[in-house]
Amino acid sequence: MASDGCAGSSPARGTSKIFNIMQKNLIFIISAFALFLMTSCSSKLGELSADNFNVVPNPLEAHAGQVPATINGKFPEKYMKKKAVVNVVPELRCSNGDVYQSQGATFQGEKVMGNGQTISYKVGGNYTMRTSFTYVDPMLKSDLYLTFKAKVGKKNVTVPSVKVASGVLATPELYRRLLTNGGGCIAPDSFQRVKAQKQEAQVRFLINQANLRKSELKSNSVTEFVEMLKKINREREALNIKDVEVLGYASPEGNFDFNEKLASKRQNVTSDYVQQQLKNTQVNADINAKYTAEDWDGFQKLVQASNIQDKDVILRVLSMYKDPAEREQQIRNMSAGFRELADGILPELRRSRMIINYETVGRSDQQILAQYVDDPTKLSADELLYAATLVEDANKKEEIYKKAADLYPRDYRPINNIAAMEFAKGNNDVAKEYIQKTFRTYSKAPEANANLGLMALQSGDVATAENYIAQATGANGLNDVLGNLSLAKGNYAAAADYLKNSFNNSAALAEILNKNYATAAVVLNNVKERDAMTEYLQAINCARQGNNSLAADFLKKAIQKDSSLASYAAKDLELINVSK
Repeated sequence: MASDGCAGSSPARGTSKIFNIMQKNLIFIISAFALFLMTSCSSKLGELSADNFNVVPNPLEAHAGQVPATINGKFPEKYMKKKAVVNVVPELRCSNGDVYQSQGATFQGEKVMGNGQTISYKVGGNYTMRTSFTYVDPMLKSDLYLTFKAKVGKKNVTVPSVKVASGVLATPELYRRLLTNGGGCIAPDSFQRVKAQKQEAQVRFLINQANLRKSELKSNSVTEFVEMLKKINREREALNIKDVEVLGYASPEGNFDFNEKLASKRQNVTSDYVQQQLKNTQVNADINAKYTAEDWDGFQKLVQASNIQDKDVILRVLSMYKDPAEREQQIRNMSAGFRELADGILPELRRSRMIINYETVGRSDQQILAQYVDDPTKLSADELLYAATLVEDANKKEEIYKKAADLYPRDYRPINNIAAMEFAKGNNDVAKEYIQKTFRTYSKAPEANANLGLMALQSGDVATAENYIAQATGANGLNDVLGNLSLAKGNYAAAADYLKNSFNNSAALAEILNKNYATAAVVLNNVKERDAMTEYLQAINCARQGNNSLAADFLKKAIQKDSSLASYAAKDLELINVSK
């Protein structure tokens, strides 16, 4: 029985052993599975949200042809696996489907040997990215996303992109749409209806004498002097005499008192001669007479212009000694030099001068326009260019410029002005053809270079524009061109300064960008040739000041003048609160 009892307990102990073994195996399997899951999860990176990023500015803003942004980001704690590498790429996604990427930045875990910024797994980390996109109009309605290319070890992992900003404020880029409002650079006329003129004659005297010699009175200058008086008498409507100056001189040699009396006598005899000629030609005019006892100024000018061997020494003496007697003595001491002075310089200073001051009176505005209709060939180039300024109709202006170009083919100005008018109409290819003709006439035509600069600005090519504008020194209207160049480069204060005397759309935009809204309103209210963009800028100016009702009125006018502005305005953040 005992033996049987012992034999009966053995199966129970075996069952317990098997159970324990199975339990241990199950625990091992569960642990291994958990370890597998942990290993699997360690190769993943979590999602990031917009809360992890701050974009400045938001919305984005275009400046100088670029859309810059500063992105401040944060990787949360326990996010960046120690063997992870994450490349963050900013991406602008436009509403029309266009996508633009800028240069990204690389971040890495603590066990990665690379050039990226290392982010701690335990505490996470902050970072700053500066990025920029070249502006194009589709960016007006767009969203800024951050996209991610990530690896943990050798395995690629997916991190969903994150939207971090919406829209681009592009008002500074409107300058391209405004350039034709002010028109191109017009080469100016030099027409003056009344011009001050002079006719001068000179008579020379023998040493120590004051009598007028017949040989001097027959000189060309005196003959032309008398002929001018006769002409003034004949052409009283076209020529208006003001007065006649008589100036008597003595050379700087000899006693001062003697020279003073001599110069006075020369003045008197010349005045008598002029008075007689006025009587003979029946011209009424005052005679303003004076004399100079010793003509040191004339002496210095003649010496400076001469080839005298001791010229520099003589001029130095003149600068060192102010007393006339001392000057004369010092010059006499230079015997060789003085002989040249005595023969070549001093005789020219023993003289008197007669100067007719008169005005030429040209055609009136009405006479010029009438002459253009009757026979334009009788108008000068300047009169034709001036005639174009007297008409409002653009087609008529261009017609006059073309007539001037036909009549005066060697004058670059009318050809350039035709180019400027074609540019104002948006015919840039035609304008460039005329400008090439301009350069064949005058290779350095400043207004033509300025106009090429404006066309380059209109296409957004600022570098090319600068090259042309650098060759436009002296161009008429250059300040307006420089103002637009400053707008394109984002220098708004400089732009406003260049455009401060102008009343056109570009000047108004400069004031808006400088937040001088009252000044912008004054400029816009005084734009002579108002177009759709004038009204559009008015809408922006009102919207920025919170007057959305008035902004809506101006926007309606803008769209009536240019229907294409409706779609642009619908995307423009400036007018987001303006009812359309």
